[in-house]
Amino acid sequence: MSLVPCTFAFMTNFIPIFPLDLVVYPGENLNLHIFEPRYKQLISECHAANKAFGVPTVIENKVQDFGSLVEITELFKVHDNGEMDIKTKGVRIFRILEMIKEVPDKLYSGAIVNYPDTYEKGNPDVMRKVMTSIRDLHRLLKVSKDFKKEDSEVTTYEVAHHVGLSLGEEYELLGLLDERQRQEYLKRHLNKVIPMVNSMEQLKEKIKLNGHFKNLGGFDWKEIK
Repeated sequence: MSLVPCTFAFMTNFIPIFPLDLVVYPGENLNLHIFEPRYKQLISECHAANKAFGVPTVIENKVQDFGSLVEITELFKVHDNGEMDIKTKGVRIFRILEMIKEVPDKLYSGAIVNYPDTYEKGNPDVMRKVMTSIRDLHRLLKVSKDFKKEDSEVTTYEVAHHVGLSLGEEYELLGLLDERQRQEYLKRHLNKVIPMVNSMEQLKEKIKLNGHFKNLGGFDWKEIK
């Protein structure tokens, strides 16, 4: 059975929302520990009805317009106190049209949303360059990641959390609805950040050498004319 947003007869495109200070991308797996009463109610209802909920991004204590519809893939554990560990997966991007802070007979809030059209076909050549840059960055940071796909088949959503974007930048990427735009965004970011990281690595090496015995050749005064 396919998952659909929780709906109410009097609210078209209404979804319950779980605002978080992170970005969830379509296709991304996200594990959550649920402990607040309002969200325990939200998760219990959506899990029982096999329905999805929305995760809009919160930046500087403000709920942003864009977020991702999320499906519950597994209710992993229910603790004795009613808290839950759940596994979820991003489904699609939504944009909030109107916030519904108080939903009748519910502890949680909701929103009226629409689902903007997206273009998901990227440029394979650009993606290969992006992946090469990502490996260069990870090499500098001494990080190892295996994306288990051919470079040209990797999507920007699959690597966005692995290139050192800030929360604001991750959100900007979420708002780009064309994969080609997202590829260019990551390419520009990597072209900017890799020289910075490389400079920091060189600085770290210089600092490590400070205080060590140095084997340096003496200045040859004979070269002076």
